Amino acid sequence: MSTSTEVADDVELLTRAQAGDRAAFAGLYDRHVRPVYWQAYSVVRDPGDAEEVTQDVFVTAWRRIRAITPVDGSLLPWLLVTARFTALNAHRRAARRQSHALDEDVPEGADSSVEREVEAALVRAEIDKAVAALAPNDQRLYELCVEGDRTYQQAARELGVSHAVVRNRLHRLRTRLRADLRSMRETS
Repeated sequence: MSTSTEVADDVELLTRAQAGDRAAFAGLYDRHVRPVYWQAYSVVRDPGDAEEVTQDVFVTAWRRIRAITPVDGSLLPWLLVTARFTALNAHRRAARRQSHALDEDVPEGADSSVEREVEAALVRAEIDKAVAALAPNDQRLYELCVEGDRTYQQAARELGVSHAVVRNRLHRLRTRLRADLRSMRETS
């Protein structure tokens, strides 16, 4: 549980880091590296990959430090959202690399990996179909925040809507996509 002192310290550290203070940024790193790591790990499920994602998140934070706005006086929500999307992107890249690395000589016992790939392709096709059925604004939002690396705030600015609109629309989109995937699994 955060105390008001910790929240105030977060804002103070962020302000100093935005002014170029590397020690303040190191303080933010020390304070938030563990939850960012665990957020990344919850997506990629590999300690090494989670460490890389965590590093990417803090590199991104440093590069975008002046654009970061604390949420309720804390940098953690921004970091966790960035960690989730960075991890999802890393996970997708790894899956793409793995699918491109398949060669003609399929080793024995690879039937289950082939089945997983076929199932993943079917799921991706269902997601693509569901996304194609969305309104153009929702398709763009999906493209920016789910497939892309935009934060809610960046997407809100790009689409000319509020942060809350982006958050609510994405929640509805995810709920709808989950329901569509559930119904697909039930019928197969």
